[in-house]
Amino acid sequence: MRVQTRHTPNFGVARVLLSPGEAVQAAGDTMLASSFGITETVPSRGGSRAGKTAPSVFNAPEGGGWIDFAPLAAGDVYPLEFTGGAGWCVSRDAILARPATVRHDPGWAPLQKLFGADSGFLEHYSGTGPLVLAAQGPVDAFELTTGELVTVRPDFLLAYPDTVQCRLRAVDQSGPQSVRTGEGLALDFAGPGRVLVQARNRRLSRG
Repeated sequence: MRVQTRHTPNFGVARVLLSPGEAVQAAGDTMLASSFGITETVPSRGGSRAGKTAPSVFNAPEGGGWIDFAPLAAGDVYPLEFTGGAGWCVSRDAILARPATVRHDPGWAPLQKLFGADSGFLEHYSGTGPLVLAAQGPVDAFELTTGELVTVRPDFLLAYPDTVQCRLRAVDQSGPQSVRTGEGLALDFAGPGRVLVQARNRRLSRG
């Protein structure tokens, strides 16, 4: 699977190029267009355990093909390349398209430790290939040197490699807090490593 992007960073579209028989997962309502012969397997109704509808699976015919995916809101699209080494922690609502070679790891222990028993605003992925992310506004990056620190609010966080040190804390101990939405929380990162952020607040952009 290869990814080409256009109309970035404000109204990004991701073209996913599939080899013969290759498949990609994405929400059905983000599929803008495709080459002839692409088939879509629609999930059964009822949603997933996380309370959101499971993605469709798009399959390429014998000759291969392409699919254009467009996020439901304005912003950038960003192919995050997995090389089989470090995994990435990704904002739960940022996934636009995912190949079968990139795995979702719902039981990843460090995130369970970070969020406790609750389902948090981050998910862990690993494997190989491009995971296509949808961002609110342009994608920016903090390139942290060893020991360098940066604080990011959850609504602006897009992704970071699991080799980067991370601490979750309350902004105000007396205020409301939610590990599911990130309300009232902040993330402290320590380098070395890269932290990807989006230039607009995801929650406010929806409202």
